[in-house]
Amino acid sequence: MVVAQTAQVQAGGQVVVSGTVPDEGARVSLVARMRELYGAGRVVDQLTVGAVVAPPQWNGALLRLLTPTLKQVSHGQLSVQGNLIEIKGEVANEALRQQVASEIAQALDPSYTVRNGLRVAVQEQAVVDQALANRIVEFEPGSAVLRPAGLLILDEMAVALARLKDRRFEVLGHTDALGSRSGNVSLSLARAQAVKAYLVGKGLPAERIAASGMGPDQPVASNDSDAGRARNRRIEFRVGS
Repeated sequence: MVVAQTAQVQAGGQVVVSGTVPDEGARVSLVARMRELYGAGRVVDQLTVGAVVAPPQWNGALLRLLTPTLKQVSHGQLSVQGNLIEIKGEVANEALRQQVASEIAQALDPSYTVRNGLRVAVQEQAVVDQALANRIVEFEPGSAVLRPAGLLILDEMAVALARLKDRRFEVLGHTDALGSRSGNVSLSLARAQAVKAYLVGKGLPAERIAASGMGPDQPVASNDSDAGRARNRRIEFRVGS
């Protein structure tokens, strides 16, 4: 017999963890890790303990692949059956689809097989990407105060995002690498929250919008030039479930 464990994000935001694990310690650690990732109120524990045989170091391997990157998968399902790992769901773009599968593979030893069933949510994300059109939402230097040019872009984004009806989405703030990482993370979050507040003021429901600060950790250009740093100081919009 083999271990079978599945985590599935359902409509309404619940994360259901189900299947059979070899002992109570594995059950407790897995549920705790899922609650750490998604929030205790969202995780539904349907795991059972049974007479199953796990691969060596199975529980540690499973905990390693449960990373924050998985939160970027909507309508997702992660299935673990012995040495077979399968992930399904929607992601915002092809780069993220490959990143999720790569991180899972790197967390495991070669005895595991990873099946990447993720797909890109093309239609909804395309609406958002086309509206933003690679433009930079500008702020006053070192602050979360939006400049007039940034407000004009957000006016257009509010119209595009309203077309997504019941879809949730995330506002991601990014910075360049100058200064301390902790300061940049705080600034990027404050800027994302400022964008969210503006969009809510334009009539978008606050409960549909999440705001996150990524700091300097996801650059799209080199931080060695003014032009590159300007590109890294950006706001992104990611469509979710």
